Amino acid sequence: MTEESQGFTEPEDTPVDAAEQDQDAAAQGAGAADRAAAGTPAGDDRQAGKELDAVRGQLAERTADLQRLQAEYQNYRRRVDRDRVAVREIAIANLLTELLPVLDDIGRGREHGELVGGFKSVGESVETVVAKLGLQQFGKEGEPFDPLVHEALMHSYSPDVTETTCVRILQPGYRIGERTIRPARVAVAEPQPGAQARAEDAEASDEESGGPDEG
Repeated sequence: MTEESQGFTEPEDTPVDAAEQDQDAAAQGAGAADRAAAGTPAGDDRQAGKELDAVRGQLAERTADLQRLQAEYQNYRRRVDRDRVAVREIAIANLLTELLPVLDDIGRGREHGELVGGFKSVGESVETVVAKLGLQQFGKEGEPFDPLVHEALMHSYSPDVTETTCVRILQPGYRIGERTIRPARVAVAEPQPGAQARAEDAEASDEESGGPDEG
């Protein structure tokens, strides 16, 4: 054998133990990956369920907020509409209150037969306009006296009434809707003192005697 052949060395072989260790590590890694892959769906479902519950909770809160805002808006609309109507009624009432003396003059002219010619047309036009604005006249002779809508300026007694009654309308009352802008100014009459007692005594006497005698 020559010197050159003696100097040539063959590469060392890979130890068997190291190769087996690499294979074992690869197998263990693959097994861990399989186990992790097998456990992933259950974990994702739990996480998705938590997220869904959170979304549902937020949706319920937003829905409640929206409903509350809608209710507040409806209340605001009703309050604004109510205030608008009230302001309009007050403005009209103030205007018509200034016209009441004119209406009184028209009424007195009609009572005395002076509402004729052009004055009659003007008077009727004014009454038509105020009626369109909602002005209503009230107060009639013979109706029971009501201190809420009547103002008694004169007082007397009468055998023809059984309760306090308006026997004369001195000035008619006026209202707009439920708002009274002027009470009716009236003369009232009350039953004569003792008249009611005498009527009750007479009624009791008739009952005891069996009623009035027939002719």
